Amino acid sequence: MTKWCREFSEGRTHVHDEQRSGRPALISYDFLQEIEEEICSNRHVMIRELHHIIPEVSKSTIHEAVTEKLGYRKLCAHWVPKMITDDHKTKWVGSTLKFLMRYKEMSLWTPL
Repeated sequence: MTKWCREFSEGRTHVHDEQRSGRPALISYDFLQEIEEEICSNRHVMIRELHHIIPEVSKSTIHEAVTEKLGYRKLCAHWVPKMITDDHKTKWVGSTLKFLMRYKEMSLWTPL
């Protein structure tokens, strides 16, 4: 806290940190492309399995690449993109309506 007070009293005008050199990023474009190819070839692949395929990178870095950089999440043991398109929504609504109609036809559905 005193560091910030001192810097503002010396004339600092913004709260963002300055650019600085640091540890280089481990997640390169080639690395991301290799992971995405593995996910596309097998949607059931786990982080542990990806780590066996690419052992030079830690599991946590692979998880970060898959979830944050590539934008995937696990859904029913499949890797799926986080962004849901209008086409996906339309298909889900259609499937839901078919299910509800089948349920109603089986006379299991009673309206409230």
